[in-house]
Parts: sequence; C-alpha cells; structure tokens
Amino acid sequence: MNTWEVYGHDWAVEMLQRHVANGTLRHAYLLTGPASVGRRTLALRLAQALNCANPSAPGVPCRVCRVCKQIESGQFMDLMVIQAENEGGILKVDQIREVTKFLSLRPYQSSYKIVLFLRFQEANASAQNALLKTLEEAPGYAVLLLTADSAEQLLPTIVSRCEILRLRPLALAEVKNFLILRGVSDEKAEFLAHLAGGRPGYALRLSQDEKALAFRAEKLEDLHRLLADNLGDRFHYAEKLAKDKDVFRQTLVIWLSYWRDMLLNTSGASAALTNIDRAEEIEGLGSRVDRSLARAITVEIENSIERLDRNLNARLLAEITLMDWPRIK
Repeated sequence: MNTWEVYGHDWAVEMLQRHVANGTLRHAYLLTGPASVGRRTLALRLAQALNCANPSAPGVPCRVCRVCKQIESGQFMDLMVIQAENEGGILKVDQIREVTKFLSLRPYQSSYKIVLFLRFQEANASAQNALLKTLEEAPGYAVLLLTADSAEQLLPTIVSRCEILRLRPLALAEVKNFLILRGVSDEKAEFLAHLAGGRPGYALRLSQDEKALAFRAEKLEDLHRLLADNLGDRFHYAEKLAKDKDVFRQTLVIWLSYWRDMLLNTSGASAALTNIDRAEEIEGLGSRVDRSLARAITVEIENSIERLDRNLNARLLAEITLMDWPRIK
C-alpha cells in the first residue's frame, strides 16, 4: 500500500504527493469515479498532506497528529465539507455562498483552507455557476476538492478549471485482498468483493454492517415476489416504496445489480456476477427472460435512478419501473 494508505489508486497518490512536495499544487481538483471507490479518502489524505503538523516526508502526512485526526473526522477549522443533505438530493446555491464567506478569511491554524465538495454532481445549475467565480478567483491559500461520479455530469466550465483524477473500480481480486487485510475471512471477502463492484469502501462497509446485507436480501426477495404479482399488487408496493426516497434509491441500486446480472446471463457473457450467491437463481430465471427484455429493464432502472435524483415524482417512477417487468410465477 502507498504512503497515504489509499488502496488501489497508487498513481493518484503519487501524483498528488508530488504536487505537495514540489510546490506545484493546483487550486482545484476533481476526483471522479463511482461512490465508495475512494474519492473522499483520497481528498482527505491530500488535505492532511497539506496541513499535517509532523509529516514523515514531504507530502506524507503522519495521520496521528491533532491536525490529521481533526481532518479525518471533518472537524478541522480550515476544512469545510459541502454536500447535499441526502444522497440523491440537491446541493444548493446558498451552500456555495457559505463557501465564499469561508474563503474570504485567511486560514486560522494552517497553511491552506480546503473546501471538499462531496457528490458535486448533485449541485444544481445555479450552484455550479455560483462556484465558477470562486474557481476563477480563489485566493492562494485555498484548495477546492470536488468529487463526482463523472466529469460529464458537471458544467464544462467547472471541469475545465479543475485538475481531473479519474478513479476506476478495482479488480475483484484487489477488493478481496483489501478486505482480507482488514481481517475479513477469505470466504466472506470473496462474496463481498463481488457485491462491491470494484468499490473497496462499499465492500468494507458491507463487512461491518449486517443490516445492509439483510436489507439487500429483503429487497431481492421483494423482486422475486413482484415478478409473480399482478399489476395492482405491484402498484401497491410502488406506493409504499415511494414514501421514503432514500430507501427507494437504495432498492433501485440493488435491483439494478440483479438485472445487470440477468443481462450478463442472457448474453452469455463470461464476466463475474455481482450477486454471486444468487447465481443458480439467476440461471433459472434467465431461461425465462430474453436478452432484450433484461436489457430494457436494466436501462429503465438506470433511468429511474437518474430521474429520482432530479426529484421527479417518486411514486410515478416506482410504478413505471415495475410496470414492464415480466410476470413469472
């Protein structure tokens, strides 16, 4: 593992460490990649490297001093973390105005003031436009760190003013090894590595949260029951599901992983399944669902997640999602 203890992104660590050590720091960085791939961790390590009281080498934070611990917990006075209230919510222009106030004053106890924007793809157009002036006229002591699923979700004017680091999902074996290093058994690490889809942070969270695994099992059981239900029963389920947007979104993500596995199965692809514990079940269902239908349902769920994040009517989205599923008893 590299000196920052960021797993699987050595090239990014080496580049940022070099920027800190050589004094070639950019005023803004955009870290892209799927959620839980390591974007936030990498950003916090950069913040620590810039402000650590006792670095072991140039650009290498000690991670144990008071400053490093405060940054790790998000309690450092010269660090501001900005994000939408909930995942899939909206980051608003008023929050950008707070950033402007924060950066108008010089650092209180360190060399740099750092603003970390989490899930910046959730910023509305007004908020993104409001950030442009700050990106263009940021004081020399300011470093802005943005995380997003992809650069394409942001305004080109935002992207062009940032150094972009595209973090890729890790290989299955890398995620498994990551978990084993943290004390997870070989068998469980194999299972969770499949579920995580190349995201070490998500894999670690699953290893520590049995409720998350129980929630997944419940929603996959719901999926199978819904396949046997008539349209009226599905719409009744949709009404209940739409009442909690966070639960709805999490459910869609789980269903999406399952239908992607169905698409792999019906396509005869050799790629590893995400829901490896359901392989036999997916094989059986795959004999009754053709490739075109599996693809159509996968695309529809992807669209529903995107529309839900844009605050479209949740109940309508739930009904549309379930409407075209085949009826299989």
